[in-house]
Amino acid sequence: MTEAPVALATTNWAGNHTYRATELRRPESLAELQETITNARQVRVLGSRHSFTAIGDSAELVSLEAMTSDRVDVSSDRRTVTVDAGLRYGELAAALHREGLALHNLASLPHISIAGAVATATHGSGVGNGNLATAVAGLELVTSSGELVRCARGDADFDGMVVGLGALGAVTRMTLDVEPAFDVQQRVFEQLPWDTLYGNLDEVLSAGYSVSLFTGLGPSVDMIWVKSRTDVAGSPAGDLFGAVEAATERHPLPGIDPAPTTAQLGSPGRWSDRLPHFRMGFTPSNGNEIQSEYLLPRTAGVEALEVLRSLAHRIRPLLQVCEIRTVAADELWMSTAYGQPTLGLHFTWLPAQADVEELLVELEARLLALGARPHWGKLFLADAATLAPRYPRHADFLALVDRLDPRGTFRNDWLERHVLDNV
Repeated sequence: MTEAPVALATTNWAGNHTYRATELRRPESLAELQETITNARQVRVLGSRHSFTAIGDSAELVSLEAMTSDRVDVSSDRRTVTVDAGLRYGELAAALHREGLALHNLASLPHISIAGAVATATHGSGVGNGNLATAVAGLELVTSSGELVRCARGDADFDGMVVGLGALGAVTRMTLDVEPAFDVQQRVFEQLPWDTLYGNLDEVLSAGYSVSLFTGLGPSVDMIWVKSRTDVAGSPAGDLFGAVEAATERHPLPGIDPAPTTAQLGSPGRWSDRLPHFRMGFTPSNGNEIQSEYLLPRTAGVEALEVLRSLAHRIRPLLQVCEIRTVAADELWMSTAYGQPTLGLHFTWLPAQADVEELLVELEARLLALGARPHWGKLFLADAATLAPRYPRHADFLALVDRLDPRGTFRNDWLERHVLDNV
């Protein structure tokens, strides 16, 4: 017998979306999850609620929290681990630390669930680092028929199933690539002139293992956060193309206490304590915000930055901060970095949804003209007809959705509008 539903937290993390479901199922076993999905007319898996849209909404919602432990099963060659997909990255990092292992990268926030981050191609930064989904070597999911499907790297459907947008089934377990644990040191550099960035964009973005630029679109780039592995030579110090190293710790958002941020000032620490911007035990970012992000070919980087600066008079009144990052190319069908080295333009907005959406009409159109792909978990406007041509395997993904979910159990209005509509 499936467990009784519990009351649902009514909004996402940012509070800009209210879930239409009023009850949340919390199965405690795979068998209970299979029964719940088989009996559902429409259902989605609710993760850490860090998406800023209705991508995770449905008439019915299910949580995997009661099925999730922090146990990691390490392969005999210690090159992969298998974990529950509902685990959060901060919890996974702690479990990997006990094994002396690490992931290749982490996103800005360690609070997000593995399954949700992978399904939306969420990423950290670094010209040589693929997004979090590229670490997936295998996965298990429950389809709308209740069948448990396993898929591994090299299988015919694997590249289509990893960034699945929640449209294929409920992902229950994942196998992830790992490597021996490593240390990272983080430094912040301040006030880089725009002209200097334009003339040295690739070099600035390659200054460390993971690099993030933060700007309020003022006269200069406010900060460059450089995260360098201690087992690789070449960590910058003192000066970076004229930007001066900060003498005290900084928060990405101006005027906010840096206590929630990971340690800076060049102090070495565990990979998991430096690669995110925020510590697991604190509220990430600001919390009172909306986010958008557009991923473009890195070759269009200067043009994209010029778009932002030309619209700065409209952007700044709504902007908390803009972050500029890089992602390595991959072959995952619905990844925003599919087939191309990528530059990410991330916007943390004030919580003014109507005004942000009005601004996005022009901002998004101009970035789309440069080849942008919007982040699947953040606020954007483009419909499926606009986005489909940007994904060469889009038609194959639609066929995969139809095959694994023929009765449309995992579909919702957001997916129909932005991904699945006939184009």
